Amino acid sequence: MSNQPQNKMGYMPINKLLISMSLPVMFSMLVQAMYNIVDSIFVSMINENALTAVSLAFPFQNLMIAVSSGTCVGINAMLSRCLGAREHDRANKCANVGLFLIILSYIAFFFLGLFGSRLFFRAQTDITEIVDYGTIYMQICAMASFGIFGQIFFERLLLSTGKTVYSMISQVSGAVINMILDPIFIFGWLGLPAMGVAGAAIATVIGQIIAMFVGLWLNIRYNKEIKLNVKDVKPDAEYVKEIYKVGAPTAIMMSIGSVMTFCLNKILISFTATATAVFGVYFKLQSFVFMPVFGLNNGMIPIIAYNYGAKNKERVMKTIKLSAAYAISIMFVGFALFQILPAQLLGFFNASEQMLSIGIPALRCISYSFLFAGFCIVCGSVFQALGNGVYTLIMSFMRQIIVLLPSAFLLSLTGNVDNVWFAFPIAETACMMATIVLMRKILKEKF
Repeated sequence: MSNQPQNKMGYMPINKLLISMSLPVMFSMLVQAMYNIVDSIFVSMINENALTAVSLAFPFQNLMIAVSSGTCVGINAMLSRCLGAREHDRANKCANVGLFLIILSYIAFFFLGLFGSRLFFRAQTDITEIVDYGTIYMQICAMASFGIFGQIFFERLLLSTGKTVYSMISQVSGAVINMILDPIFIFGWLGLPAMGVAGAAIATVIGQIIAMFVGLWLNIRYNKEIKLNVKDVKPDAEYVKEIYKVGAPTAIMMSIGSVMTFCLNKILISFTATATAVFGVYFKLQSFVFMPVFGLNNGMIPIIAYNYGAKNKERVMKTIKLSAAYAISIMFVGFALFQILPAQLLGFFNASEQMLSIGIPALRCISYSFLFAGFCIVCGSVFQALGNGVYTLIMSFMRQIIVLLPSAFLLSLTGNVDNVWFAFPIAETACMMATIVLMRKILKEKF
């Protein structure tokens, strides 16, 4: 063990380390955000019901990402702590047990998508075209979801050892393939039949599968600190418990986002299907703001976890302060864009006059929440890195269930859809207040 090379997370200057680890991930996530936007732009060219169907599918897609990301956050945090403590055998076993959990998760979603898709859409709307579009889209995404599960797993292994450039290569390759295939499958280019919404789903899963194989190859070729062995891909109660101690709250937290989106879609569609389409467009656009912050967090988490494992408080605190400063700056830029250019942003999605009339005030109102969100997101990731994902869960539950949904429902009773959007800044303000209290508490406990 003493012959293992020292990891750069233990000695490189924090600002340089944070930037070097975060920039590749931020870039890859910006590409991912661009894909999300381009994907919806192509779908909107079919018609508004197609765009609404893809928007209504988002909670289920987010649930898949929640389970895979939550599991991988737990794996990542445990791996980084083991590597920081020079426990390389435990790190290898953690990776192999984690792969078993990822495979198990895929099997569950395969059957959920196969048998539950139409019921899922019928619970949201009785518009036949939207239900038909959404059912086929969701079934394809779920049944081939081994791609997204595998992609996230292999990318997180690379991140846990500081190899962010290779993680970027995996994610960017999938997103670029996806963007190239979207118009080909949707509109029937190059002699292929036009497949519409189904084509968008097929392009999505092919991109994810390619990214998964790229990530697998990069781990085998370059990630020498972690050894994957097919014979060791099996459950171990101790490791499963440790992984989900951090990962389960993260998965639940992200799943809460699916519940919030599902319920808010129900509130908005009671006004008009266009309001739901606007909400879907907002999620695509805001990803271009939030993805760089999530990329920053992905670079930050292993730095904090490693140095916490190495008992280096000074490096942990400096990482937190720098990450918060960068996140707040990014979110302010996003706020400015949503305030100044809402009509232009909506115009990318073939917005009708009705969509513009609903969407312009929506984007401007919701973006006030950005002013607080950057700080809250960074703190939530700090909780995870320090091994207390429950605090992150508390924050998310307060924001989305305790405050946002009741606020949105009460504001909807005014009969004016424009008022519903105020629920977002209200919820983020409450979350920031809770975050400050919890951050003070955990720093006192850990140091």
